[in-house]
Amino acid sequence: MGMQMRAGTGYCHNHISSLTPAFSVRLRSFSSSTSLLFSNTHFIKHKKVLNYGTFLSERRRTRASEIRVSSDVAAPSNWDDWKPVKGTATPSLSEILWPSVGAFAAMAILGKMDQILAPKGLSMTIAPLGAVSAVLFATPTSPGARKYNMFMAQIGCAAIGVLSFSIFGPGWLARSIGLAASVAYMIYTGAIHPPAASLPILFIDGVKLQHLNFWYALFPGAAGCILLCLIQEMVVYLKSNIKF
Repeated sequence: MGMQMRAGTGYCHNHISSLTPAFSVRLRSFSSSTSLLFSNTHFIKHKKVLNYGTFLSERRRTRASEIRVSSDVAAPSNWDDWKPVKGTATPSLSEILWPSVGAFAAMAILGKMDQILAPKGLSMTIAPLGAVSAVLFATPTSPGARKYNMFMAQIGCAAIGVLSFSIFGPGWLARSIGLAASVAYMIYTGAIHPPAASLPILFIDGVKLQHLNFWYALFPGAAGCILLCLIQEMVVYLKSNIKF
């Protein structure tokens, strides 16, 4: 019996010994996989930390450069508005002459029409049309020279002037409210035309225009602009085709 026990013990020892190499291989493989996983995880975390650090440093540099650029741009703006625009070429003689000829023709025709309308107590020559001439002839591509802007602003602002005078009478309050309402009207409608802002003040202070009442919305401002638009087309044609 003792021999049988020793034999059984030897068998178990031999069987375990035969299984140990395979088990040890699996154990080593598991340990190497685990260590590789931990190392990869540590590498990924370390890489994320590096990427985040790089992102922060790049962000700081970008913000610093933006601050420098904004400071460089904003610093001289206080004085640049008082200087002529840099890089603009000197206009040719034809670019100066034809707009001036157009302005002369516009005021001459309006003056002749004044002589015809004088017996009726009407006048076509008003100061805002001089400003309109400068906009149309000197800067024909500017927003203020667009026909929509011009006629919407001329008609609307003139009507606002009549309303202000009718409600508040002559005086500083009517002028202030008329001008403020005209600016708000032009911004709301998108019809920015600076010369039209003077129409309410002209009506409130112009005794010879007050008898027109709401006809002032069409005459002389809008009616005069029709004539100026025709002259503008001639000026643009001459500037494009006759250069010197």
